[in-house]
Amino acid sequence: MITLYDCATAPSPRRARILLAEKGVPHETIQVDLRQGEQFSEAYRQVNPQCTVPALRTDEGLLLTDNAAITAYLEARYPEPPLLGTTPAEKAEIASWNWRVEFEGLLAIAEALRNGSPAMANRALPGPVDYGQIPELAQRGVRRVQQFFADLNARLAEHAFVAGDRFSVADITAVVAVDFARVIKVKPDEALHPHLLRWRAAMGGRPAMSL
Repeated sequence: MITLYDCATAPSPRRARILLAEKGVPHETIQVDLRQGEQFSEAYRQVNPQCTVPALRTDEGLLLTDNAAITAYLEARYPEPPLLGTTPAEKAEIASWNWRVEFEGLLAIAEALRNGSPAMANRALPGPVDYGQIPELAQRGVRRVQQFFADLNARLAEHAFVAGDRFSVADITAVVAVDFARVIKVKPDEALHPHLLRWRAAMGGRPAMSL
């Protein structure tokens, strides 16, 4: 049985949860309480020395410790429905947009949160090593997310999905980014982001998005 090491309140494992649900993959879940620092416990370090979630242990015993590896594995093992594209053009477009959403959206949110939250002093980057905060990066992160929303809205003005003509992993990543941006007080605006809001409402009709 596949096992997902999860945290119900964190964005990165939510991506894996949604992916597993969209693929219909049966699995067990083990919660790792990030707020209590359980990711740094000796027990979890034995699972994942990087001290991060998600982590996914396959039924062959392989441990995958990031969303890129988890997505690649699940797509290859469970190819239906295809979420990384089927043609060379689809695969390229989905890969490009998924990277953009990660870099321009999720990483910008993390930049703002981790460098601006007093609760994350010396935790500006995830993982086992402590890094100090840089306040200017928090300010830049907020501006980056605002620009990301504008760019995503423009994209969705002409497309029903983030990449290509059907639902893909890029939509999963984008839903998680848009929802998580609330932690830095950035939300889609009805006047500025009508297409983004239309797309997010449509995504809400998919049961996996409630996870």
